[in-house]
Amino acid sequence: MTQTPAPDSTGPAAGSKKEIRVNAFAMATPVHHSPGLWRHPEDRSLDYTTLGYWTDLARTLEDGGFDALFVADSMASNDVYGGSYHAALKVGAQIPKLDPIVAVSAMARVTRHLGFGITSNALYEPPYPFARRMSTLDHLTKGRIGWNIVTGHTSSGSRAVGEKALTPHDARYDIADEYLDAVYALWEGSWDDDAAVRDRANRVFADPAKVRPIVHRGQHFQVEGIHLSEPSPQRTPVLFQAGASTRGRAFAARHAECIFVSGPTPNVIAPVVADTRARAAALGRDPKEILFFSMATTIVGATEEEAREKLESYRRFLNPEAALILFSGWTGIDFSKHDLDAPIRFDDRSQGLVSALEAFSIADPNRVWTVRELAEHNAIGGRGPVFIGSAAQVADQIEAWVEATDVDGLNLSYAVTPGGYADFGALVVPELRRRGRCCASSPGLSGRMPAASSSAVRRCRGRALIAAWCSRTIRSFPGSQQARTSSSPWSRPSQTAAGGTTWRTHARSSAASTWKAPSTSCPRNCPAACASAWPSPAPSPPIRPCCSWTSPSAPWTR
Repeated sequence: MTQTPAPDSTGPAAGSKKEIRVNAFAMATPVHHSPGLWRHPEDRSLDYTTLGYWTDLARTLEDGGFDALFVADSMASNDVYGGSYHAALKVGAQIPKLDPIVAVSAMARVTRHLGFGITSNALYEPPYPFARRMSTLDHLTKGRIGWNIVTGHTSSGSRAVGEKALTPHDARYDIADEYLDAVYALWEGSWDDDAAVRDRANRVFADPAKVRPIVHRGQHFQVEGIHLSEPSPQRTPVLFQAGASTRGRAFAARHAECIFVSGPTPNVIAPVVADTRARAAALGRDPKEILFFSMATTIVGATEEEAREKLESYRRFLNPEAALILFSGWTGIDFSKHDLDAPIRFDDRSQGLVSALEAFSIADPNRVWTVRELAEHNAIGGRGPVFIGSAAQVADQIEAWVEATDVDGLNLSYAVTPGGYADFGALVVPELRRRGRCCASSPGLSGRMPAASSSAVRRCRGRALIAAWCSRTIRSFPGSQQARTSSSPWSRPSQTAAGGTTWRTHARSSAASTWKAPSTSCPRNCPAACASAWPSPAPSPPIRPCCSWTSPSAPWTR
């Protein structure tokens, strides 16, 4: 654990402030990122198998002004350290772990504004059932669901789902690109907004002319059928992504709305943020639309002395070896074979989380980490910084971190749960609000939820994908544009130069879209002139948003 010192100033100069967002970072397991502290008398990690723990946590987060609960997950059995899962299982180091999706409905029931970012692997489940599951959660949460897209990084996870070997790092992102094409098509292209008419008088639930099958014939996935869910409040969930490798940044620049980054110093984080924003801009996106969340942990008290006393009580339960067990699982390197005082070298890397190893080897040229130092740093809160002190001191450290890295907020880990989150909400959030850096003063996020606005731009993710393949003008299936709802924590308004409110979207502004009226000659209500307006030369691979809509990974078929 490395404490981040407080700066001399009390924050950035007036006029340069931006809102600091805060997610809670958790996992349905005895040990997430603070190994050993499940034994602390104030920690409730061992209640992770009970629904009451998760609903209590959700209430704590909403009352504390958190934006969302970000829940990590993997299929790994954490069997790298010592060549077996025994070491990890003995200390509960991210094994066992439960499916993070199942508790979401219960947490949504006891909250109004808290968002839920749920991790799911794009390589381990077919896109068709997954798309329906996320649409279901989007309905049940009333538009508060997000998806953290991961591609796997462990051999044990690959073996568990029947693969012979872990797919190479960059190839995993190639597969995920195709997966996203398929689920975008299902979420955005199958149903028109007004397809579910619910006409009791005429005994019509849905208009079949406004529902069309999706045909995706790609290299890795085959999909053919209508999306089984009618349009949900967001259609496509908010997309999180955590890849900080070169290929991961390219993937995030294309898809992500929120990006999770982690590292021990600003020198590690800032280049990743800057490079990813530049990549997004090169793809035609507004780089400031993407929200970066940096992993961090806070230990806060009414006074600095109280915070230091908490820290000392936590240190009595730390398990640095368990931190190495976790890091071995993330990187694929067995650190049980390494001298504790040996430097960490990037050429030790395997097919694990490349960015995790980079953060403690080559990412910061001013810092050389030994195995021992890594274990001590990661023993509380994982790979990010630890901010310690009074509310004002912790707020100073957070502001300095945000300014130095250009992140938009924190993915807040914990030393003990839920006490660490409760302390942050009770002490730090009011201080950040006082400085104009955090959410409104009302509980949860209700003060940040704007009323529904007729001027809100409509979602256009599916159309943007089509635009990337079909000339410069968006020609797509009719309808299915949908604004984020006012109940969604992801619907953050931004002020235009004229003072009006626009809404952040994943891709290009739909104000630039050109829409065709439905054709009367096509029995499936295709956009007019979709055939005659085909670009020349045709894109490769070809795609036509006509009849059975086909995603960019596959040729169109009638």
